[in-house]
Amino acid sequence: MFAEIISIGDEILIGQITNSNAQWMAQQLNLIGISVKQISTVGDNREDVIRIFSEALQRADIILITGGLGPTNDDITKQCLCDFFKTKLVFNEQCFEDVKKMFSDRNLGMPAINKGQAELPENCIPIRNKNGTAPGMWFEAPPQPSPLGREKNQQQVLPNGEDIGGALFVSLPGVPYEMKAMMSDFVIPELQKRFQRNFIVHKTVHTQGIGESALAEKIKEWEDSLAKHEIKLAYLPSPGQVKLRVSLNGNDQKKITDLVDEKINELRQLIPEYIFATEEFGKEPETLEKVIGEILRKKKKTLAVAESCTGGYIAHLITSIAGSSDYFNGGIIAYANEMKINVLKVDVKILEEKGAVCKDVAEQMSDGVRKRLKADFGISTTGIAGPTGGSAEKPVGTVWISVTSDTEIISEKFNFGNNRERNIRRASLSALNMLRTLLEKHS
Repeated sequence: MFAEIISIGDEILIGQITNSNAQWMAQQLNLIGISVKQISTVGDNREDVIRIFSEALQRADIILITGGLGPTNDDITKQCLCDFFKTKLVFNEQCFEDVKKMFSDRNLGMPAINKGQAELPENCIPIRNKNGTAPGMWFEAPPQPSPLGREKNQQQVLPNGEDIGGALFVSLPGVPYEMKAMMSDFVIPELQKRFQRNFIVHKTVHTQGIGESALAEKIKEWEDSLAKHEIKLAYLPSPGQVKLRVSLNGNDQKKITDLVDEKINELRQLIPEYIFATEEFGKEPETLEKVIGEILRKKKKTLAVAESCTGGYIAHLITSIAGSSDYFNGGIIAYANEMKINVLKVDVKILEEKGAVCKDVAEQMSDGVRKRLKADFGISTTGIAGPTGGSAEKPVGTVWISVTSDTEIISEKFNFGNNRERNIRRASLSALNMLRTLLEKHS
């Protein structure tokens, strides 16, 4: 069972807005076992829109369309659907009542232009919009031969019980909260009733502290073992982290879930030092700062940070988690050497002899902030974020990170590269991962 998502609007093509609708819709379809074959974006041009409709009909069983349902002249989706299905717009009294109610509930007069939103293609089934003025539309296309899982003349059942062959077209507003409500309340339940689907399981393993190529080398044998189970693996790198998405589909949900879990457990045993979380598809993403917060709270331990080159980004990550005041005592941004000396008690001689970017300074910073803010653990960063300020001995991207407790101190030197923004993020994530390693060691 395959779907295609079509997003209509010049604002997407010119980069004025991000197409978050397609991302969310694809996730929801995957959760009910419907694979998205393609996501297409098309501008507000009649010929282009109709061409995309025709092409999608050859690729997919379900075509979901967003955008172009407003009351203005550049909203052309309804007319394009009329042309495509060779039908006409007719006035729908129920939809008109919904539009009027939307304005009256807000104590607003209804502009005459909005009456046109109650005109819908004659052959569609209206989808009521409880949050806006543009109703959705549900269509059946004529039967099409397709190699993608829909046999010619296969019968499908409309929500009104009528048997009609062919693919589904569903048109929804482009306003995200309107579209999401209509998908959740009507479209997804109808698709679940209509189609027999395989189950799809996606689980994502989060790693930190190793690059994509090095990770691929370490897990090559494990990755090779996935093929016989028809398990797919995708590498999803980002600055400082690599995610591994493990996917399998089949008709026995428990069986495929257990198999995916088994292979992920094998991976955990293979590279335990790099894995900090496993995320289930469609649920709130796991982050390193969230995982660390849970460990600190469980252990009833506290943290303080001293940041130079990261400029407060570690503190930002930590405090982005609700309830972080339970374990985060605070931070000191010691950018200037005077701050390192006067606030964190870094040795002046070391700064003069070795400079701020060295192991000794990093260790004195982490221990100094731990003691100053009376925390169980301290983190420090000192380095050259760039793009200027480097030397042959200490090039841009050189960062020393230190993590300390009352019994132990660990330090590591990193060379991240020339991009300032990425260096700050990678240094911050590396620091948090070093803390995670120390916390797990203390378990």
